[in-house]
Amino acid sequence: MSKQTKYIFVVGGVISGVGKGITSSSLGLILKNRGLKVTSIKIDPYINVDAGTMNPIEHGEVFVLKDGNETDQDMGNYERFLDINLTRINYMTTGLVYKSVIEKERNLEYKGKCVQVVPHIPFEVIERIKKVGQMAKADIVMIEIGGTVGEYENILFLEAARMMKLSSPKNVFFIMVSYLPTPQNIGEMKTKPTQHAVRTLNTSGIQPDILIARADASLDKKRKEKISLFCNIPVDRVISAPDVNSIYDIPLNFEKEKLSDKICSILDVPHKKLDKKVWKKWRNFAKHAHDGKDTVKIAMIGKYFKTGDFILSDSYLSVIEAIKYSSYAQNRKPILTWLNSDDFEKPAKLKELKKYDGIIIPGGFGSRGVEGNLNAIKFARESKIPYFGLCYGMQMMVIEYARNVLGLKDANSREVNPNSKNIVIDVMELQKEILKNNAYGGSMRLGEYKAILRNGTIASQAYGKKPARNATHSVAGGEITERHRHRYEVNPAFIGELEAKGLVFSGRSPDGRLMEIAELPKSKHPFFLGTQFHPEFLARPLNPHPLFTAFIKACVKKK
Repeated sequence: MSKQTKYIFVVGGVISGVGKGITSSSLGLILKNRGLKVTSIKIDPYINVDAGTMNPIEHGEVFVLKDGNETDQDMGNYERFLDINLTRINYMTTGLVYKSVIEKERNLEYKGKCVQVVPHIPFEVIERIKKVGQMAKADIVMIEIGGTVGEYENILFLEAARMMKLSSPKNVFFIMVSYLPTPQNIGEMKTKPTQHAVRTLNTSGIQPDILIARADASLDKKRKEKISLFCNIPVDRVISAPDVNSIYDIPLNFEKEKLSDKICSILDVPHKKLDKKVWKKWRNFAKHAHDGKDTVKIAMIGKYFKTGDFILSDSYLSVIEAIKYSSYAQNRKPILTWLNSDDFEKPAKLKELKKYDGIIIPGGFGSRGVEGNLNAIKFARESKIPYFGLCYGMQMMVIEYARNVLGLKDANSREVNPNSKNIVIDVMELQKEILKNNAYGGSMRLGEYKAILRNGTIASQAYGKKPARNATHSVAGGEITERHRHRYEVNPAFIGELEAKGLVFSGRSPDGRLMEIAELPKSKHPFFLGTQFHPEFLARPLNPHPLFTAFIKACVKKK
């Protein structure tokens, strides 16, 4: 008998941001460690074809896959927890599904039929889901449906899930992640919003098999019994998911509730006992989130933090997680402070940076906050504070060096000031026609590209400490592979001048044209390095990225 792939749909109730992505990632991790082959899908209900054109302040980070697809930040959680590389087939949006159906209709692939929203849109969704399972040869496909039940945008995806359950009831499984509030003035945890969420899901023809109850505290027996009674779910399938100090505690909490035992039993899949060796490593890693021997203070200077009166750290989620992994590996607990680049346009504010052990400027676009970034970078360089620039952060680093060391006072990026006489950061040649035609979506330099390292540099030393067999950060022959998302590059016309004044380009594209890593030697600065690529996309909990680790080590040494 051929293996039957099982499909687990994860949906949300009551509020957005309830933790569907982390739930999917955590379950995937546990099931993988029980000997099952697991892959993941994220469904976003947006009309956008991909996440590349979404505002990070509204949507959070854009995560880039190895094949260049720009996706939702949950895809990064899947890759980090499962330690796998996903591709564009693992991500879909409403816009992408409709685009595919319309293209098929134009190509007469429907043989002249009247193409309708139902059933053809759900059929397209089902086809894509099944293709993921087939290509991965997966035992389990985790499918997260974005948003919350009851939203108009979700209807067609829930309809696809219902159809799959109807055609293969033993192979399709539903988990609802819902929220139980405890109003401060009442002091009692309330189940009613979750009851309504389950009833709303029922109207789509779907009954959850398991309910994961998010709350600020553990559910008591009475609350579990009430949910069981009114939501038609056995009481042992109501899983308490209280707030925890670290997302990496969530898989451990699920195992306390014996969640994977219940899922394997319901799905009737052959499975092993939890891999104790791997699980011990995860426990030790999660432990570091609580009891680091000492702290390391990192300033993150960005332009996508403020959203009204609130801070949205999700704009740089992968960077934050990469810092954590490398800090934990050094038995340090990172203390991250989010600073707005605009603030450092006032020189008086710069002295505040002295209290940090290191400074990071992550990726970004546009002219806002540029002068603040440049002032902060100059301060870090002259004060010998470890500095790590990512993509835009490297470009700003090169501009600062050109202005204050080469003496090119108007040095700039064409993106920021196209009228500058000294454009040290210019648009890539292949991007010029794209920009002329306003073809912005999915058209940057995206995905995995190789680079060659220069021996004897901070970069080569950092990567050289990783074994050559490591698939994530291959260093065989001084070659690395990293993920990119940019349109601009260091202008080749200025490379000679910059190098003559001491800036080292320690990583270059194989053809030698694109500057991938810039740094100052250790004799001049403990750590002053920038990357044109995004190393944070390849950082994993049990496999920190070597450049982040080198940065944290420099920060610890300074401290």
